[in-house]
Amino acid sequence: MVDGPVVTVRGEAYREVPPELARFAVTVTARDREREATLTRLAERAAAVRVRLDGEGAAIDRRETGELRVRPETRRGTERVVAWHGSVTTTVTVSDFTALGELMLRVAELDQVEIAGPWWSLRPDSPTYREVRHAAIADALARGREYAEALGARVTALVELADTGVERPMMARMAYAGGPEGGGGPELDLDPQPQSVQAAVQARFAISEPVLG
Repeated sequence: MVDGPVVTVRGEAYREVPPELARFAVTVTARDREREATLTRLAERAAAVRVRLDGEGAAIDRRETGELRVRPETRRGTERVVAWHGSVTTTVTVSDFTALGELMLRVAELDQVEIAGPWWSLRPDSPTYREVRHAAIADALARGREYAEALGARVTALVELADTGVERPMMARMAYAGGPEGGGGPELDLDPQPQSVQAAVQARFAISEPVLG
């Protein structure tokens, strides 16, 4: 319990910074009347993606195999299986954006491959989040002092500080369905999407007795 006047303010901060990571998804698919043939083709195509990614070496920070799906296609109104569909997705993360477009296109050249992305983001432990939180607290303190000054008083103590959250940036998406093509290789220049980070806090400050009038 606080005796005396209290000022409650909201502190905010906003930063727009370059992304630190880019992720894209590589999905290979297969379809055949026979389940075994579908699985064989899917495994071969997934292996081809692995070989292509292995060849990129240090250009890739991280890669993870995600969703594997195998499902039957049935004739309408019956349970008779007429074909089998399979897909497997690998997510690739890179931090060097200089050759990102070229890397994505090289992977998309493989048979029955779909590329989705890139999704731009900051690292989970990016110092930007800490900087924005500190700036939001500084803004709250500045506002509290301004209100106190307008009342002829001064801030004497922090009563309560609540973090209302850090707004993480949205991530853009594009898709490219690849496959073997003749002629020279295409070029793709990608512009990294700036990342907007916003933080807000609510603070309550005890102030000295106002001088009114």
